[in-house]
Amino acid sequence: MKALLTGNEAIARGAYEYGISVAAAYPGTPSTEILENISKYPEIYSQWSPNEKVALEVGVGASIAGARTLVAMKHVGVNVAADPLFTVAYSGVRGGLVLVSADDPGMHSSQNEQDNRHYAPFAKIPMLEPSDSQEAKDMVKLALEISETFDTPVLLRITTRIAHSQSLVELGEPMERVVKPYEKDAKKYVMIPAHGRTRRVFIEERDAKLAAFSEQVSVNFTEMNDPSFGLITSGVSYQYVKEAFPTASILRLAMTHPIPKQKITDFASKVDTLFVVEELEPYLETQIKALGIKVIGKELLPPYGELSVALLQNKLGAYLNISAPVAATSEQEATSEAVIPFSAPVRPPVMCPGCPHRGVFYVIKQLKLVVSGDIGCYTLGTMPPLEAMDTCICMGASISGALGMEKANPELAGRLVAVIGDSTFMHSGVTGLMDIVYNKSAATVIILDNSITAMTGHQYHPGTGKTLMNEDAPKVDFVALAKSLGIRRAVEVDAFDLERVKEVIKEEVAAPEPSVIITRQPCALMLKGPSTPVVCTDCKSCRVCLRLGCPALSYDEAGQTVVVNGALCTGCNVCIQVCKFDALHKGGA
Repeated sequence: MKALLTGNEAIARGAYEYGISVAAAYPGTPSTEILENISKYPEIYSQWSPNEKVALEVGVGASIAGARTLVAMKHVGVNVAADPLFTVAYSGVRGGLVLVSADDPGMHSSQNEQDNRHYAPFAKIPMLEPSDSQEAKDMVKLALEISETFDTPVLLRITTRIAHSQSLVELGEPMERVVKPYEKDAKKYVMIPAHGRTRRVFIEERDAKLAAFSEQVSVNFTEMNDPSFGLITSGVSYQYVKEAFPTASILRLAMTHPIPKQKITDFASKVDTLFVVEELEPYLETQIKALGIKVIGKELLPPYGELSVALLQNKLGAYLNISAPVAATSEQEATSEAVIPFSAPVRPPVMCPGCPHRGVFYVIKQLKLVVSGDIGCYTLGTMPPLEAMDTCICMGASISGALGMEKANPELAGRLVAVIGDSTFMHSGVTGLMDIVYNKSAATVIILDNSITAMTGHQYHPGTGKTLMNEDAPKVDFVALAKSLGIRRAVEVDAFDLERVKEVIKEEVAAPEPSVIITRQPCALMLKGPSTPVVCTDCKSCRVCLRLGCPALSYDEAGQTVVVNGALCTGCNVCIQVCKFDALHKGGA
């Protein structure tokens, strides 16, 4: 039986079929759907963790206890999880341990596009890169086998195109889930220096064995055709290469650490001109050149963004002075009929209609505050017309960044706030808040609580009262937590009550000690049932309401009157509060 699955769905299916017992993650695009789909298999215990470090530590513990385990995260999440990752590379595993890193070339939903392939040689662990959904499922099995055979965690690296593209996958029956009996082994799992030194030698021996295995593993294969030029590639780039140059000779690598040096050398000897086709950094190219092999790579292809069939044909085809045909992509193209180009209007990202963050940022902009920002839907507060955010570095950096700004420039005191979402606060904001108290800052932290991890598609966290497996759970009390850390000023406010929001922010920013404001309203996309749209009558064309940047508000064709799109308006009534002429009012009033 076959099914059309995305790469993320296929990895989840692989976890189900190949004996995974425990799965953990922190949601982050493009990895989120892996755990969401694993949670559909009740045979697997699955959970959202507060952050990626915790998720990997849960996975390490499950592996040591004898279970096959999978941990998933987006590329920047591996930075957070790097501490346990580098040490579990020393300790090794009992049950197979797979870490899925979902990279994001082109930064579709990320603050950077780091190439996480470098983590594999850095941590000295093997790495696999599937080229389609079938391989994404199959490589869960291979990763588990490598993990248990060589006593190592395995990095399964995918990218956005693999994560979200669909292809056919052969479905199989699940194998029996076996948890090995627990065995105490302090010399292996207690990484004090004396034990670590022994395991350090083991890592070098393991790396040599993995290198030999890489030469033989079937996922590294050669397709010999035209010997005039050859291409070495991996991951989704293999698909682009196959389509752009169907007659080319190809060495496809799917185990990309350690690389198969002899296989590469043999392939290079059989072609006249050799290219490396890979997205982002010259990861393979650098290692191949270190073998003394002449290869062309980033001289022609960019070290940033995604590759495409057209880009490869343009760059490599021009270099080779050939024109490679592309398979027809539509019935019209196949019959040589003209295709009319479709030009879609530009749609910049905006907060949803009824977003509880909009009014808060509107007030912050009115107060002309300096805003240390964070990762989430509210990062859109930096976009016009709100333009109410000054920094955004990484998860949790808003709070600790505000502390640094205040200590570096005391003149910012009294006009500086940190904004952070509820899920991000759980992820890595608590320690920053602790630091603010401990180091005697007077910064104000605004926790924008919309009761969910919204940007990645509504995942639960410890502040929501629900688990990934939809079980009721204790709910973190942000006020009590803040006070337990030493915050004496912690206040909750309705995010839609702009006057109260303004009053509270002014008061807390002026206070000579740290404070926390929790603005509360659920994400607009969580609200169910009909809403009563706002109505506009007798508009004076002052355009103040448009400064909210709400997609439900626009001007008529004549540019004279505000129009409320009733299909979009949620009736949050924030625009009513900013209208200077009472032209906007509740529907039916």
